[in-house]
Amino acid sequence: MDTVSRNSAQGRTQLKGRQPDPMALREVRELIGAAPPDGHRRDRLIEYLHQLNDHYRALFERHLVALAHEMRLALAQVHEVASFYHHFQILRDDQVAPALTVRVCAGLSCAMAGSASLRAGMEAVQEPSLRVLSAPCLGRCEQAPAVLVGQRALAHASQAALLDEVSAELRRTQVNTGIPNGTDLITYQSYRQQGGYALAAAVVNGEQDAEGVIAGMEDSGLRGLGGAGFPAGRKWRIVREQDAPRLLAVNIDEGEPGTFKDRTYLERDPHRFLEGMLIAAQVAGTEACYIYLRDEYHDARHMLAREIAALLADPPCPLPHIELRRGAGAYVCGEESAMIESIEGKRGEPRLRPPYLAQVGLFGRPTLEHNFETLYWVREILEKGPKWFKSFGRQGRHGLRSFSVSGRVKQPGVKLAPAGISVQELIDEYCGGMADGHRLYAYLPGGASGGILPASLNHLALDFDTLQPYGSFIGSAAVVVLSQHDSARDAALNAMQFFAAESCGQCTPCRLGTAKAAALMQAPVWDMRTLGDLCTVMADASICGLGQAAPNPVRSVQKYFAHEIGG
Repeated sequence: MDTVSRNSAQGRTQLKGRQPDPMALREVRELIGAAPPDGHRRDRLIEYLHQLNDHYRALFERHLVALAHEMRLALAQVHEVASFYHHFQILRDDQVAPALTVRVCAGLSCAMAGSASLRAGMEAVQEPSLRVLSAPCLGRCEQAPAVLVGQRALAHASQAALLDEVSAELRRTQVNTGIPNGTDLITYQSYRQQGGYALAAAVVNGEQDAEGVIAGMEDSGLRGLGGAGFPAGRKWRIVREQDAPRLLAVNIDEGEPGTFKDRTYLERDPHRFLEGMLIAAQVAGTEACYIYLRDEYHDARHMLAREIAALLADPPCPLPHIELRRGAGAYVCGEESAMIESIEGKRGEPRLRPPYLAQVGLFGRPTLEHNFETLYWVREILEKGPKWFKSFGRQGRHGLRSFSVSGRVKQPGVKLAPAGISVQELIDEYCGGMADGHRLYAYLPGGASGGILPASLNHLALDFDTLQPYGSFIGSAAVVVLSQHDSARDAALNAMQFFAAESCGQCTPCRLGTAKAAALMQAPVWDMRTLGDLCTVMADASICGLGQAAPNPVRSVQKYFAHEIGG
């Protein structure tokens, strides 16, 4: 009753505070549709905010008030969510929305490729309707420097090409085909013709025993490929043992700087992932699947929505409920519990655990959470057998890994290679060697949070559990290669500035620690004692992996590159 006042004389119920403008109310209803008998679902809030933001190029106060009225929420509840995500811009009603927003990637690979000068050039353009932003990693590190012009991705951007694209975008009405540029998409029809979904149908129809499927996944040794590395088969078994109803949530919010493998596979073969999802849903006994895709992947989202529609229109077997959800620009939502909060229409803040998601997850139900690539491998492992997957590997490791390689190599991109391969082997055998005029100086084996290792450790096995003794970890296998023309110190500062910008602010160690560390790291000589204290507090007291891993680049530079920081 604290958000609702009742007028007993007129028999009406209305929210306290500012009342909606009739015109704004009509505009909101035209976009989100009329409320069903039981009202608008609370978890659709972010989807509705996207509809308003896309249509009006910003979120105006009058529309937020009207949306709160339609959803029977307090305005503060709507505003706190809208203000949390980077891709929402809140404006007063007397302000004018920009005609176009340009996001220039500030991630490490793009920074090395000169994105700062691109941004400076765009900021100098005298165009009042143009909004230029420095953006966190756009997930296109192999295309550095990358830029989003509106919702169009521009790869290997030059100043001239960017200006031409901006001018063209300001002139045209955007038409999105949903077909990512330069990819050979395997559509639903072609996937079915190649035998796709036969395995999923066999599992759903009981022709393949669920216990046998789980055993096969366990025997393969497949671990979660989003970064945490939890054994996939064991996760299925744990969720299957929980009380129904159970849910499945898929994380395609790969925001770790240097990571782009999920986008690459999604743009080419979405149904291999969807089939893996259906198999996991059936075996774990989940009744609904929620797919959370980062907002930066606009073309991929339109394509995936179309391909899911084709699957639903001609199902190969009974299907669970499937919903595609759209992120809104928040790296922290790559953390599984923050993603769950976002799917529920809330701020993407990580949860304290226990309880774990397998016990109390999405909408309070036991939830099987998986990264995109983990599910992408399910069909192939089950068809070819766990021994096939385990047959790959080097240095005593087993399996395959998809490395997102960017930086100073001749051929950046996603490289499917044996687990345990060294960075030197990866560069020489899969990337065509170092770029001309560059020699290996350092590398990030796991993106911004995985630490920085020197060239002298180019022989280490890249896999789960192999890099921790060196103050590093593989995470999502985002390998950023630095040369003698780069600085590990600058790379660490870039990473810390990213963490400071992306901290959700929920816990003090991360919120203040990352900002303070970034400021200290800009000094000519680092204050080792203060930075050391900050790193200890962040690692020990932060709620989630963002703050816990933020010290890794700092500690790496202190350990291996002390000559760069006055040590």
